[in-house]
Amino acid sequence: MEKETITDIIIFDGECNLCNGVVGWLLKFAPQNLFHFTPFQSPIGQQLLKAYGFPTSELDTVILIDADGPKTHSDGFLKIVSKIPKYRYVAAVLAFIPKLIRDGIYKIASRNRIKWFGRSKTCTINF
Repeated sequence: MEKETITDIIIFDGECNLCNGVVGWLLKFAPQNLFHFTPFQSPIGQQLLKAYGFPTSELDTVILIDADGPKTHSDGFLKIVSKIPKYRYVAAVLAFIPKLIRDGIYKIASRNRIKWFGRSKTCTINF
């Protein structure tokens, strides 16, 4: 059987405790070679942000870059979750919630993530 190649890149805030927690969860539950993780603060993260036209000074969403291009906010999160076999059904059910509502909740959490979960001096991923 041929080994899967990493095709999906997740860019996240390496100083955000919530983001680091989500990455830790993905490392535990996602198939091993499904995602490549890079903090936006890393040279690769900065390069990808520039290449796709995102700001490089801060990040207010996790970004999934797959074969179809970048996905952000609730669409990106649901696409990430949908790629994990054990959680595909959960993502499918959540996708029925209108995007306006999903993104509204996502943006509230994003704006408050440091206040609610704190900032980390270390990142889940070494870069």
